[in-house]
Amino acid sequence: MRVAVVGSGFAGSLLARILAVQGHDVALLERGTHPRFAIGESSTPLANLTLERLARRYGLDDCYDLAAHGRWVARFPELRRGLKRGFTFYRHHAGRPFSSNGHRPERLLVAASPNDHVADNHWLRADVDHHFVRAAMAAGVEYRDRVEVTSAMLDDMRVDFVVDASGPGGFMARRLGIPSALHRMHTNAGLLFSHFDGVRLMSEVVPGLPAGPYPDDWAAVHHVIDEGWMYSLRFDHGVTSAGFLLKHRVPGTPDAVWQHLLGRYPTIGVLFGNAKPLMPLAYKARIQHRLTRAAGAGWAMLPHAYAFVDPLFSTGIAWSLRAIERLALCFENRGPSAQDLTRYDALLGAEADQIDALVAGSYIAMARFDLFAAHTMIYFAAVSFAECRQRLVQRDAETNAWSGFLGVGDPQLGGLPRAALRRLRHARTPAGRKEFVEWVTRSIAPRNVCGFANHAAHNLYPVDLDLLVERHAVLGLSRDSLITALPALRGGGWTA
Repeated sequence: MRVAVVGSGFAGSLLARILAVQGHDVALLERGTHPRFAIGESSTPLANLTLERLARRYGLDDCYDLAAHGRWVARFPELRRGLKRGFTFYRHHAGRPFSSNGHRPERLLVAASPNDHVADNHWLRADVDHHFVRAAMAAGVEYRDRVEVTSAMLDDMRVDFVVDASGPGGFMARRLGIPSALHRMHTNAGLLFSHFDGVRLMSEVVPGLPAGPYPDDWAAVHHVIDEGWMYSLRFDHGVTSAGFLLKHRVPGTPDAVWQHLLGRYPTIGVLFGNAKPLMPLAYKARIQHRLTRAAGAGWAMLPHAYAFVDPLFSTGIAWSLRAIERLALCFENRGPSAQDLTRYDALLGAEADQIDALVAGSYIAMARFDLFAAHTMIYFAAVSFAECRQRLVQRDAETNAWSGFLGVGDPQLGGLPRAALRRLRHARTPAGRKEFVEWVTRSIAPRNVCGFANHAAHNLYPVDLDLLVERHAVLGLSRDSLITALPALRGGGWTA
């Protein structure tokens, strides 16, 4: 089959390469050139698990090594990346430095791996995307850059199928006039961002923080503020990717808004006070986008071309890789059938709704850290259960690829993000907040393999294999069979 993949970010390049390995005639079409800047850098255990499955099934040994920090550093030291041991959250208040003195700080750490070797990575996308393009070319993909793709071009190329891997308002949206479904989305935030040199460590700025399950800064760090939140992703060579997600636009130039926020939150101001942006600060008024369709006769979109919500839970890379896995399986049988494409379209739609509900609820919960910490437990319960199921119980590639992302289709978890969003809109009193926390604890219990929402943990959640063994029945396993299967889990991460 003659396939055109439009857009050569990591997702488009990886899918193009897989299709070429399968024996398809593939052209990868790019409007720009590589290497180039891109944001969306934080991987997760579920992303790495999918990358490992793709590596084994299609003989992509580099992908297997890129799925864990230790293997990546040993095999590809020239591809810049950052160590990601988990998810770190802090709640900051205007005019007050973040402090651990006198009370337990508003801080949440959830480990994603037991050690650095099998940990996740922040992807420096300029390096990683370029690597995937070169690997696609080596696999026989025809690569063209600096091209503006048109219908006439595809007709001349005699293309049978088009994969849109571009981005918001991409080729297929324009070609087919696909309407926007942005009105369906609850999340609404703008982004102020850059890469920086000289960002200080939180452990330096706030001494005396209680010991956590990993060093706080070697993680996806989230600074929650009144206006939204800030991400901070530290690469191993000292550069930090950082940005503010803002619910409402703050007046002024990007530089003025940045300085205003650093001044408003003293600890963030100390962290970034002497940092130098490596490119001009940029602002996007709204980063969310959504279309009404993700696939049709002779075409399909990868997630970023179809919908994007927010980087709060690092869903971008994992969701893209899951979609790649689905389409790759469809192309093993001479190309996707109409039934395949209908299924693909429906699942991406449900998953976009799921991510949106989860993130929108988080923005409401940010006002009170007890609510926010409880709400995040829905995400962590869903992804840790999915990872354990896929590593220990459910090994079939087809089943794993088509399993719903973030609990979609799960009778226990599937409805929780929407239910939480409804409840959070009314959890305004101390009694209401307490009721919400208790509801989350009860609701995730049937899938809670990691002991989340445990008051005695004080918001510090390490990898705990003994606890997993205790909860073997949640996975439908006996204690002995779970212990026998544990090496498969130790080879990867822990939660997503």
